[in-house]
Amino acid sequence: MATASSTLLPPQSGPVNPRTDEDLAPGDIAVGVIIGRASEYFDFFVFGIASVLVFPQLFFPFADPLTGTLYAFLVFALAFVVRPVGTLIGMTIQRRFGRSTKLTAALFLLGSSTVGMGLLPSYAEAGSAAIWLLALARVGQGLALGGSWDGLPSLLALNAPPDRRGWYAMLGQLGAPLGFFVASGVFLYVYGSLDSQDFFSWGWRFPFFTAFAINVVALFARLRLVVTHEYEKRMEEHELDPADLRELLPAQGHHIAIGAFAALASYALFHLVTVFPLSWVALFAHQGVEDFMKMELLGAAFAAVAMPMSGLIADKIGRRSFLGALAVAIGVFALFAPFMLGGGKPGQAAFILVGFVLLGLSYGQAAGSVTSNFLPHFRYTGAALTADMAWLLGAAFAPVVVLFLSSRFGLVSVSVYLLSGVVCTLLALRVNKRLQAAAVVQD
Repeated sequence: MATASSTLLPPQSGPVNPRTDEDLAPGDIAVGVIIGRASEYFDFFVFGIASVLVFPQLFFPFADPLTGTLYAFLVFALAFVVRPVGTLIGMTIQRRFGRSTKLTAALFLLGSSTVGMGLLPSYAEAGSAAIWLLALARVGQGLALGGSWDGLPSLLALNAPPDRRGWYAMLGQLGAPLGFFVASGVFLYVYGSLDSQDFFSWGWRFPFFTAFAINVVALFARLRLVVTHEYEKRMEEHELDPADLRELLPAQGHHIAIGAFAALASYALFHLVTVFPLSWVALFAHQGVEDFMKMELLGAAFAAVAMPMSGLIADKIGRRSFLGALAVAIGVFALFAPFMLGGGKPGQAAFILVGFVLLGLSYGQAAGSVTSNFLPHFRYTGAALTADMAWLLGAAFAPVVVLFLSSRFGLVSVSVYLLSGVVCTLLALRVNKRLQAAAVVQD
């Protein structure tokens, strides 16, 4: 594990200079990345879990449980739809008022939107207005998440030692299993400690209120870096500032599409092992929700262990080769997914544990795998929009699409969805390899 004393190396080859007081070590940057990302994932997973356990009953009581859950998942997808808009708005704010102002505003909006959800009236109390308020708060989450892009993952990857970039790329992703573990743990505690009446009356609100404290901690952890002279200096050195979209898209917009599709297998898997299985178990399986949530907690721990392994392996064989191999592994997993998820407690446990391990390995290297394709002055904006599009194309509608199809055609729909992501990833990696080869020939 990297420590704060790790030496900061420039991305280019050459002699290594001793670290000075103005250097930022990769370990220093990693702390801000992990804490910041964990807080964001916590907010999103709290909403995802509530979309199964709470929202169908309180906001869509006029529909049957399946339809109510599908409605909740549609609201869930809204955040990913507006996330690119939040990214562009945030970068406009950054140009005028600075990076720290943008980050503070974004995390304040994220925390306020999440806490605001815990204050909402139910459909029985406010009618359709309750649904519109829930959707508005979800849009706020999405705008905030786009606006909270701070460039730390790109800075971390660029400043990491060349032979350990897979390791440092993984650190930014480690917030996902940590955020899921905390969100699931809080919800599991409340859900298991209260009777049904108390849970639906006030208990479900507690995880949303917890988000405020977590976001405050995350804000100070990230501002600790963002407001420093050393951070700004490093960002300027690598030209990690917002780029004009009118310049980026004609020049290198294709790299956004390639990057998004290159990570699609991992992003497709993301919500199919976290949010969707809980909905399937709650609606159709005989296993208790509490037992299944405990299994998901164990799965999150497995993913957290698998992510460091992904960094070590990727540094040995190359990140893109590793992503391709993991896409194939996800494809094999997809073929057996219906039998595992429909196979009672043992099969569901296997689905969760194997799925989370594959998620940890693949998602650990999914972000920024082709970020180096962008020219330096496009990299900051390009990396942000690539991540936004990967979430939108791979993960945003995964729960609602797969639940809808599975309820009508069976769990084979899980296989079809995952395999489509695998095909997209392998094709994108192939296209990227050819573009790189062509660029080398031209040079």
